Order: sequence, then structure tokens, then C-alpha cells
Amino acid sequence: MPTAHPSGWAHADGALRGPHWLREPSDPDALVPLLWSRTATKSDGVLSIGGVPLPELVREHGSPAYVLDEADFRSRARAFRDAFADYDVFYAGKAFLCTTVARWLAEEGLSLDVCSGGELAVAERARFPMERVGFHGNNKTLGELERAVELGVGRVIVDSFTEIERLADVAAELGRTVGVMVRVTAGVEAHTHEYIATAHEDQKFGFSIASGDALEAVRRVHAAPSLRLLGLHSHIGSQIFDTSGFEVAARRVLALHARAIEEVGVEMPEMDLGGGFGIAYTTQDDPSDPAQLATEITKIVEHECRALEIALPRLSIEPGRAIVGPSMCTVYEVGTVKDVALDGGARRTYVSVDGGMSDNIRTALYDADYSATIASRPSGGPPALSRVVGKHCEAGDIVVKDEFLPADVRPGDLLAVPGTGAYCRSMASNYNHALRPPVIGVRDGKTFTVLRRETVADLLATDVGVL
Repeated sequence: MPTAHPSGWAHADGALRGPHWLREPSDPDALVPLLWSRTATKSDGVLSIGGVPLPELVREHGSPAYVLDEADFRSRARAFRDAFADYDVFYAGKAFLCTTVARWLAEEGLSLDVCSGGELAVAERARFPMERVGFHGNNKTLGELERAVELGVGRVIVDSFTEIERLADVAAELGRTVGVMVRVTAGVEAHTHEYIATAHEDQKFGFSIASGDALEAVRRVHAAPSLRLLGLHSHIGSQIFDTSGFEVAARRVLALHARAIEEVGVEMPEMDLGGGFGIAYTTQDDPSDPAQLATEITKIVEHECRALEIALPRLSIEPGRAIVGPSMCTVYEVGTVKDVALDGGARRTYVSVDGGMSDNIRTALYDADYSATIASRPSGGPPALSRVVGKHCEAGDIVVKDEFLPADVRPGDLLAVPGTGAYCRSMASNYNHALRPPVIGVRDGKTFTVLRRETVADLLATDVGVL
């Protein structure tokens, strides 16, 4: 009988059994198109993005580096804009934001969600239309609220009774009227990691529908002369692959919308369903395309509105990961390769690269799965079960937990990991005093720097200790 291995695998008769989705490939050097940006190609073992071979990119810009495919990003943004043509599509800036991306979004006709003063500053620097900006966050500072009101952001998503009072006071002092959405928790159990499920009751975001706090928040916003009640906001989590959770959430949020008409005497013109649409990190993932999502979500909302006999509000969604996630990959250089014996006689190859948890914390934080491929040469080696790890002083410094790489992987090879556009650079750190990698854009065979590589001077600039 197989016995459990600490890594989550099982072994019997000396054979290693992986998760159901991990199967030894016939060609470990081939690309799986679903995992990569749309311009990714591989020729004679060399991976190119946007017409730029990654070995050339690394020679010019060094490694590790995030590689951002402009054509892919824009096409995914347009796909959501067009599929949800009757909606307001807000890009979730927390996934990845910089002035270049903000300008692309503005040019493609999307709106923008920010959740901090820093993200708002990026939008301002990019001259993003402020009427198309929404400001999220469960604990916005007084200074952040003041700046948002001064700039004229289109909507502030309030998250507490304290914030309603604070925002009303700020708006009144500045002589402004501010559009407000009330974030509610619908009590939906999203099928995702605990840390990125956001609609259950026991967490920090929003006003509970079940407790009555959400309806009370609607009353208070409606009663404040300096606030303009736009509607309800719901977000059930991230990396979600079906619309069943959205169906339950929409039913509960629309029921609250109807109660507000009856009990508060206000018919809110808008409703935001949030985002969280999943992408493919490995071959086990099967994301929906924007057109399918739009059809299913619209059908759900229209059905509920008919049942409640209420008008259909103006709807919003908030894709972030679904746009930028597949548009970026990370390229590393292999430093060391180590063959490790496992229980039962099986073996695993540890492939160490020149980055790690400082440029991709998601594997350690969320137990996230990723894929990888050799990007710099052809390989005739047979598939070998491998684990891609970083250079940090942590046993949990894992980039890719399990992947079949060619058995002849060696120091100096370039290794590319797809799907790193969302929450990798935006959550990057200087752990072990690592320098955060650059984001290099690619387009039509050329590269351009989106975010430059940090330097030692950058690292020491805030260290004001006396020698």
C-alpha cells in the first residue's frame, strides 16, 4: 500500500506518484500555449517573447527579469472591455501597476482600481482619468482620503462605519461630493486559498449582509450630504474558475439592493461584482475566457433582477490577474543543480536559480503552483522530476514545487516561469537584501524598460545609520 510522503506525494514499489495533474511529458522542452503569453514561441529550444529571444534579453538586461508582453496585455484588456461592453471594467491595480501599465489601460478604455496612496500616485503620474478610478482599502488613512477627494476619484469603496464618517467629513471640508460604493460580505465560500477568499464572514473586508451592518451602511451613506451613494460592491476571492460563487453572491447582494429600495427609499444605480477570475498556472487549471464569463454573469444578474422585479443596475467587474498574469513571465539563470534521494528510492533534482521568494512569494505564501521550461537551448535529455528553488536562506524558498525538466539541465541555463504577472513584482521584497528585478517590456522584436533593476545604491539609500 502506498505511504504518504511529507511532500504530499506517495510512493510504492520505489515509484514516485505525483498529483493527478503532474504527468511525465513526452517532450519536456515543449511549450503549453495556455500557460504563456500569446506571442511566446520556442525555436530550437530558445524561448522568444514578443519576438525577442530571451537569451538576447538577458544579455542586455541581466537576470532575473520579469518579461512583460505588451501585445498580450493589451489584447487581454481589450477582450474584457469588449466582452463586458455594457459594464465598467476596472483593472485591479494591486496585481501589477506602474505608469506604463496605467497608460496602456487608459488607452484601451478600461478603468482602474487602486488600494493605497502609492497606487493612486501612480495613476496620477500616468495622468489616468480620475473619474475612472476606484479607491479600495479597509483602512484608508485620512491623508489618502483627502488626496482621493482632491483628485476627484470616481468612486471610493467604503469598508467601515468609521470610514463613512471620515470620508463624509473630508468631502464636506473640501466642498466636494464623492461617489461611494458600500463593500459588502455576501457569506460566500469561494473555492480558493483561505488567504484570498474574501466573502466569508470571518475576515477583515466589508459590511456583513447577514448581520444587518450592510443595510445600515447604505443608510448612513445615503444620509450624508457630501456623499453620493452609487451602489453595492462584492468581491468573493481570487483565482476562481467558475461562476457558481458569483451566482450566490449576486443573489444576496441584489436582495440587499431591493431591501434598500423598500426600506431606505433609494435605488442605487450601480453594482460591482468584483473580480478574482482565474488563470492557468499549470495544466490542471482551466480558466474561462472573458466572453464566457460575461455571458454567464450577465445571465445570473438579469435572472435575479427579474425575480426581484427591480431594474438592472449598471454593473462593474475588476479583473487584474486575468489580464496581467499570463502577460508576464520571469527568466532566471540556473546556478546549481543537485540530485536528492527521496524515500522509497525515488529521486528529485533541485534546480537553484538566481532569484526566489523575493521576486515570487506566492509559492511560499499561498502554496501556489507554477510551471517552468528551459529557455536558452535545445535539450535531448529525458524528463526528470525537478524542483526549482531560489537562493534565499529559507527551506521554503521554492519557485516551482514540481516540474518535469530535461535531465541535462545545468548551470548557466536560462529557466523561464510563465504566469508571473500578477502579485509577483507587486509583492516582491528585498529579503536577504536582494535587489528587485526589472520589468522589461517586449514588443515587435524590441525591448524597453518598464521598471529598472534596483541597485545597491537603491538598497542603501534608506539606511541612514551612522558608520
